[in-house]
Amino acid sequence: MKTIGARAHVTALAVVFSALAAATLPSAFASASVVAAGESMVVVAGGEYRPLYRQPIAGTRRDTILRRVVPVKVAPFELDRHAVTNAEYLAFVREHPEWRRSRVSRLYADESYLRGWKGDLEPGPASPANSPVVNVSWFAARAYCRAQGKRLPSVAEWELVAAADEKRRDATRDPKFLDRIRRYYSHPTPAVLPAVGSTFRNAWGVDDLHGLVWEWTLDFNSALVSGESRGDASLERGLYCGAGASNAGDFGDYAAFMRYAFRSSLQARYTTANLGFRAARDLPVKARSSR
Repeated sequence: MKTIGARAHVTALAVVFSALAAATLPSAFASASVVAAGESMVVVAGGEYRPLYRQPIAGTRRDTILRRVVPVKVAPFELDRHAVTNAEYLAFVREHPEWRRSRVSRLYADESYLRGWKGDLEPGPASPANSPVVNVSWFAARAYCRAQGKRLPSVAEWELVAAADEKRRDATRDPKFLDRIRRYYSHPTPAVLPAVGSTFRNAWGVDDLHGLVWEWTLDFNSALVSGESRGDASLERGLYCGAGASNAGDFGDYAAFMRYAFRSSLQARYTTANLGFRAARDLPVKARSSR
């Protein structure tokens, strides 16, 4: 993400939605369950995610289009307990030299790729080993995940898990929790990021989904496509500014608007100093059926 453009996008949404932030609507998430799967990953038994924006749905008449929140069913999957660290990413670029800072193609990462590192194989003091790796593009994050036999989480998966506070798997109706997330988002990015695990572990057993870095998702650009036009990638013009306010499914979750604005400002080759990632993995069909 280019920082100026993203901030402008977020600011524009802030003006539109600030008067709506106190509204109360039904919870965005249905209940789901989770069990630990070792120290590095957590098994999420699935659930239902209710997207921020309503989708166009055909009405009873042929020429009538209605807008409804269309729930997304999330199948069971595994998610990294913490964001990928500089040490983990260093091991990746050692094995995959095409992703080293001096060799990466500008088609896949902009000029700020790994800017905080001291050298190709030396993160340096500005990028501690246990801090999340940042200044990585979506292409780079996806390549890392594939090398581990994993993938990036979808927006629905990420949001489902990020709805939890320390004790509840769905805290999206708690004003204190939402206020805490907004405060996280208002903090400037420090010159040296803290280590992973420095914020809080939520009820799913996952660390730092809020308050450390923003994170890439597999389908980050799905915000630009409408529910009825994903096949031809037509832009949904009703998702921006005043039209976006009227089409929102939950005016109270202001932090979700900010995440939506952030993601919709990204391109796959962009990098920035507060954008990292974590990996996910599908569960085998047999493992899903046993839950």
